[in-house]
Amino acid sequence: MRAADVPAFTAFVHARSASLFRTALLLTGERHTADDLVQSTLEQVCRNWRRVRAADAPEAYARRILVNLANDRWRRLRGHEEVPLDDGIGDGHVDPYRGVVVRDALMRELQSLPIGMRTVLVLRYFEDLDDAEIGRLMNISPGTVRSQAARALSKLRATVDTQALQARSGGTA
Repeated sequence: MRAADVPAFTAFVHARSASLFRTALLLTGERHTADDLVQSTLEQVCRNWRRVRAADAPEAYARRILVNLANDRWRRLRGHEEVPLDDGIGDGHVDPYRGVVVRDALMRELQSLPIGMRTVLVLRYFEDLDDAEIGRLMNISPGTVRSQAARALSKLRATVDTQALQARSGGTA
């Protein structure tokens, strides 16, 4: 990178890194992994800064890099599923922080979705992109974006409904 490009790149990093981190966190579910993903994304953006800066939407270019890196990471780790510890939900205890527990459960379920479905939901509901933009970003048709979103939401609803039944009954549904 030329010295003349440093101020523009620095301004881009300051302006967009929080948004990139939010997207990475939603895609990965882990802060340290999201940090690594954003760092790798910004490294690639820096190496290709002239091309990124010349693009119509530099943030979209960077987001595309981030999504591709997240997909690559998911493919590498696909066979290595983690098993979370039992957190005591459903033991009859009234939790004043139930919203935090529900959010955590939703984030875990989001992470259990296949990467394509998860990416569609993150880009649609957290990045507020429309179907056409998501399709361009992921190299799929807008119809595929809609079907992936519908299937992902159906899976999340089924899981959340099952967990709600378990919580009400105090055990298995």
